[in-house]
Amino acid sequence: MTSTIINQIEDHVQIITLNRPEKKNAFNTEMIEAWVESLEQAQQNDDVHVIVITGAGDAFCSGGDVKTMNEGKDSPLDHKHRLWKFIHRVPLTLKKMDKPVIAAINGPAVGAGLDMALMADIRTMADTARVSEGYVKVGLVPGDGGAYYLPRLVGEAKALELLWTGNFIDAEEALRLGLVNQVYPREEFMERTLELAKQIASGPQVAIRMTKRAVKQSLKMDLESSLDLISSHFAIIKETEDHKEGVLAFSEKRKPKFQGR
Repeated sequence: MTSTIINQIEDHVQIITLNRPEKKNAFNTEMIEAWVESLEQAQQNDDVHVIVITGAGDAFCSGGDVKTMNEGKDSPLDHKHRLWKFIHRVPLTLKKMDKPVIAAINGPAVGAGLDMALMADIRTMADTARVSEGYVKVGLVPGDGGAYYLPRLVGEAKALELLWTGNFIDAEEALRLGLVNQVYPREEFMERTLELAKQIASGPQVAIRMTKRAVKQSLKMDLESSLDLISSHFAIIKETEDHKEGVLAFSEKRKPKFQGR
């Protein structure tokens, strides 16, 4: 049986590929379980510095596979439990990760598929791709984090517009709104995305992971608490070999050779 998730590691970058191209990478039970397992293993693997999530074929993810998950046949409580105990494991797992995660939107990302991309730390997008929070078109609310992530990226008013209309937006508009960080030509999309991922993966990993923690935590803190936290991080980082190498490389006017751990 073909695996619904493909994992490969290249130069300290773990590429997690959603692998149901015949279904536009719509996720089913098997894929969600493998997805969560892949993320957990990546977090624990010291050889992995950055995670890239993308889709096989011509799509990123079209959301949940309604037929295989038997939606519409259970009670409201069953639906809630399916989301909370099953599908929501992906964002809850990502929340615990301090390694950088990049969503590489190679093609259409719709509904829960777009939500899955929004969960990453940063996003790249092929210039031919389009995205939509399409829940409203089937009479649903954004069930996989769209109501949480989207306003934080594009602002409340624009998020509501996108959620209320379900309109598709292209890569140029997604970049303008701050929904994605970079747009690359389709023919060189993964190459350029991996260049970005490998640049981050070659940096001082303790500092990079602590920076992610500081940013995420500071979003929930007042200024004094944030500054107190970062002073602790700073004191620890000052003692790392990577910091010492960075200072030495700067004084010698050369590229630093970070250990990566």
